[in-house]
Amino acid sequence: MRETVAILTVAVAVVVVPTIVHGWPTSLAGDAAVALCVAGGAVLVWWRTRPRLAAVAALAAFLLALLIGTDLWVPDGALIPFSAAFALLALSWRGRAAWWVAGAALAYVVVWIVVIGSNFVVATLMFTVPPFVAGTVLRLRREAAEQLEGKARELEEERELLTELTVRRERVRIAAELHDIVGHTISVMVIQAAAGQRLVDTSPDRARETLVAIAESAAQGREDLERLIELLGGHDVVAQDLTLVDEVVERAARSGLDVTYRLEGEADALPASVAHLAFRVVQESLTNALRHAPGAEVRICVRAVGAAADVRVENGVARSAAVPGVSGTGRGLVGLGERIDELGGFVRAGATPGGGWLVEARIGR
Repeated sequence: MRETVAILTVAVAVVVVPTIVHGWPTSLAGDAAVALCVAGGAVLVWWRTRPRLAAVAALAAFLLALLIGTDLWVPDGALIPFSAAFALLALSWRGRAAWWVAGAALAYVVVWIVVIGSNFVVATLMFTVPPFVAGTVLRLRREAAEQLEGKARELEEERELLTELTVRRERVRIAAELHDIVGHTISVMVIQAAAGQRLVDTSPDRARETLVAIAESAAQGREDLERLIELLGGHDVVAQDLTLVDEVVERAARSGLDVTYRLEGEADALPASVAHLAFRVVQESLTNALRHAPGAEVRICVRAVGAAADVRVENGVARSAAVPGVSGTGRGLVGLGERIDELGGFVRAGATPGGGWLVEARIGR
């Protein structure tokens, strides 16, 4: 409301006051010209809500005032809102339409000069060209600011999306690590417990050994979980590597598998991430053999090839009935495949002609 009152006051003052000072026109046409100039300045009230309509209406009112005024007379003060209308005209259109508006503005200036006479060319250009250029510059700056704002929004959306994807990937990685730790530990404990139940009456010493194996598996699982918790807490943790394969193989052998393990190449040269996943492939393969092929013969070969590792785990057919309750979720090898793919590798698993199972993995490049 204050802005409207201010614009109307200025429109009246800059037109009426100079007209009174220099002499009020004595004809009806002169009165109409003054009124049109006041109206031309007044319509600029809508420069925010309807800028195009305000600019066109104001310039039309000024041109009409020039045409009907006595001896082509226009109040001197009208040149102020006249210049403002030209600036608003340049500010209100963008893109290809801006070129058409520039052409229309040029035609308007030519008509104005033709009507008012060649003596006023400099004055006409002075009150039209600079405002139009200023409006164009302001429009271009506004468009640039809008583009930057749009790019900033896009970058923010991409950042949020990247953050969400990172969180999802981290959750998947944590879930896979928990699956590897808990799945293997529980499988060994359940199988050892089942064996201990069968031996408790006939062979107490061997039953005692199964209890020791259960305790060792539980302790190893606890250490793995503590390592994972420290890793989630932001602490530097040494990743599990191929040195732990011997322990896993030993526990699997005590659980009834006939396991042989061969390591080839320079394992110490492997990156920690590659060695860790190679260990996880061996652990998951042994866990699946314990679940689905108890007592089977298992052959493990890990070969270091530069910064990559080849893992091959093959088990034969089961020699005893599977222990109920350790069937697994089926996500172990799938999760390993996703993590191995990130390092540039693959994992394959399938049945062998002899009825066993083969897992092959290439980790790293």
